[in-house]
Amino acid sequence: MDKQQEYVLRAIEERDIRFVRLWFTDVIGQLKSVAIAPAEVESAFEEGIGFDGSAVEGLTRVFESDMLLSPDPSTFQMLPWREEELGNRVARMFCDVLTPDGQPARTDPRAVLERQLARVADAGFTCYIHPEIEFYLLRRGEDGSLLPTDRAGYFDHVPGGTAHDFRRRAILMLEQMGISVEFSHHEGGPGQNEIDLRYADALSMADSIMTFRAVIEEVAIQEGCIATFMPKPLVGQPGSGMHTHFSLFEGDHNAFYDAGGQYQLSATGRSFIAGLLHHAREITAITNQYVNSYKRLWGGDEAPSYVSWGHNNRSALVRVPMHKPGKAQSVRVEYRSLDPAANPYLAYAVILAAGLKGIEEGYELPPEAEDDVWALTDRERDALGITPLPTSLKRALSAMSASDLVADTLGEDTFEYFVRNKRREYLAYDAQVTDFELSQFLPRG
Repeated sequence: MDKQQEYVLRAIEERDIRFVRLWFTDVIGQLKSVAIAPAEVESAFEEGIGFDGSAVEGLTRVFESDMLLSPDPSTFQMLPWREEELGNRVARMFCDVLTPDGQPARTDPRAVLERQLARVADAGFTCYIHPEIEFYLLRRGEDGSLLPTDRAGYFDHVPGGTAHDFRRRAILMLEQMGISVEFSHHEGGPGQNEIDLRYADALSMADSIMTFRAVIEEVAIQEGCIATFMPKPLVGQPGSGMHTHFSLFEGDHNAFYDAGGQYQLSATGRSFIAGLLHHAREITAITNQYVNSYKRLWGGDEAPSYVSWGHNNRSALVRVPMHKPGKAQSVRVEYRSLDPAANPYLAYAVILAAGLKGIEEGYELPPEAEDDVWALTDRERDALGITPLPTSLKRALSAMSASDLVADTLGEDTFEYFVRNKRREYLAYDAQVTDFELSQFLPRG
């Protein structure tokens, strides 16, 4: 038994923890949980906890249903929203999903990211990630409709508003769980908020995003409102994104930094961006996985709709943010299409795969977009070689289905399930008759 496992067992006893929740996700990114008694934790470390994998859609097939949950002791944390209940202290650990012979399950999203991070490490890099997570706070009206909790806008200070108390309470819980918060503020839409997490390694950050969602939803319940990570919940209002900053380090050296490069961006950084642009269309079904995602991407505001890059250009898909001149550690690349409903394990895996491919193949970075890409005409964009992102889940899935890069990154089983699940989603969506259609075509009177 290693020292981290010993620490967990000691902490469980000293803090009088009564339940330990084992967390993992399905392919789509739904958080799954099973509670075990403290007495079972040691055997969980040694042998895993068995469960029926076929009952979790997409995880495995019926004829190979026996699976194991192997808890990662480094992810042990108390659940602060349960601490106040006397005698009911609860902790959690994230798990890797294993087959009975101890091999990583082919469709475990955490294993997908771990495989990609091993490739990144083999190339000599460590990846750090910093996400800006947007979400809406809604309340239910007397007629059952969902309404924003306020009418504030970007960076607004609202005296007596629910958003201040909500963000403060959520941030305190996140920090109690070891998740550092960098910024928080009201976003542009009514009831829309943003909380930015401090840089962490890629796997820890994916775990943190899953925890973040759980914390935000728990605090919303306590505050009597509803939190949603839906990319476009309100018509005519900004969508919610999860702009994410990436940097690769070689030891203590930021591989994206070159003092003499344009925007102090190294050749490695330029090739990484070129990889993101080259493979952007084929990874979009993963980074924007719902039919609703495309109402954000093509709904205006600051959502990127076209494949381009720029420096401090918020209409671009990939941005090289401004940073403190000469500060090597701060040079980074921001990917702007990602939304907060994505499975972070799969999304980060394919984004890193695309960027690493650009580095390995020496992709050439095209000229940057200096103008507002949305304001250009189609002819002007064509002349600049700026192509559109997919306009629907159906088109994104078509691009992904032909992608060797995504298939190799996800693995055959995850790839096939994801395609099958998303095809079912857009077919069900296409079959709906909407209120818009009824208002347009039914006779009035």
